Amino acid sequence: MFCFQPINVMNNSVKTLMVAAFFSVGSLLLNSSDALAQGKARVGLKGGLNASSLYYDSQGATNKNERIGFHAGVFSQIPVSEFFAIQPELLYMTKGASATYNVIGFNGKNTFKLNYAELPVLATFKLGQAVELQAGPYVSYLLNSNINSNGDFGSGSTAVNRDNFNKVDYGIAGGLNLYFGKAFIGARYEQGLQNIANSGAANTILGNAKNGVGLLSVGFSVN
Repeated sequence: MFCFQPINVMNNSVKTLMVAAFFSVGSLLLNSSDALAQGKARVGLKGGLNASSLYYDSQGATNKNERIGFHAGVFSQIPVSEFFAIQPELLYMTKGASATYNVIGFNGKNTFKLNYAELPVLATFKLGQAVELQAGPYVSYLLNSNINSNGDFGSGSTAVNRDNFNKVDYGIAGGLNLYFGKAFIGARYEQGLQNIANSGAANTILGNAKNGVGLLSVGFSVN
């Protein structure tokens, strides 16, 4: 069975992520002298909306839909040539899915939430000054997990023991950015390659489910 715990506020996880973010950006700046010799390295902030999904087979669950969430973090873009750059990022990322249920006449909606610290490293192909195409791998670490319920069985949020899941997720990502001076808008899709479940109970519900998430971002370069 899943192991449930009382839900805790995520302040400590978010604070830890932000501290790691600032150290990561500082490290990138200190080690980008070669990139700066060829062009200007960008450092900035980004955030936006996520629409995440995963497939799982649970008795009585219907109308499986995306979980609408968010992402936020920092990025650095290190130029290699006039038309190519490497862009590492450090993001707080929400993933998961939702589904309605009808079990012996009881109805409601459950939202399955997985929240990660994520590090994508993207090859960036520049089409002029305004358009970028990006593709590359990502790796993420599971910070916490919970189920939010609203229905005939009651409403509330319950933490789920992370040991039920693989704490490290990885996959591939691709998308594009449109720049307007220092500001940009972007769209990206990420497909996980790692199974989410890591216990017998989780495997019973999730099987070989993997994360999939679409992102719409806005951001700006600080330099």
